[in-house]
Amino acid sequence: MVTLQQHHPKAGKPAAAAAGDGEQQQGGSSSCGGAGFRMPLHYPRYKKADYEAMPEWRVDCLLREYGLPVAGDLRAKREFAMGAFLWPDQY
Repeated sequence: MVTLQQHHPKAGKPAAAAAGDGEQQQGGSSSCGGAGFRMPLHYPRYKKADYEAMPEWRVDCLLREYGLPVAGDLRAKREFAMGAFLWPDQY
């Protein structure tokens, strides 16, 4: 015979905190991917013209989402992103 038991949060703790007892939870989130590396669900679908017009904050976010370095000036970041995400025939 199998019995199912409901898990009740410990008294005095919010449900979210009690559910994470003994487990590490990911840190805060940001619009640019947050802390640590998380593989995004989809590959970026930008074209060369999109990268060339993309503002610096968006290029930074895109590179961070994929755990890539975010160093250099805007031109270098755009070139790095295009090299990482565009196929050679799309240059």
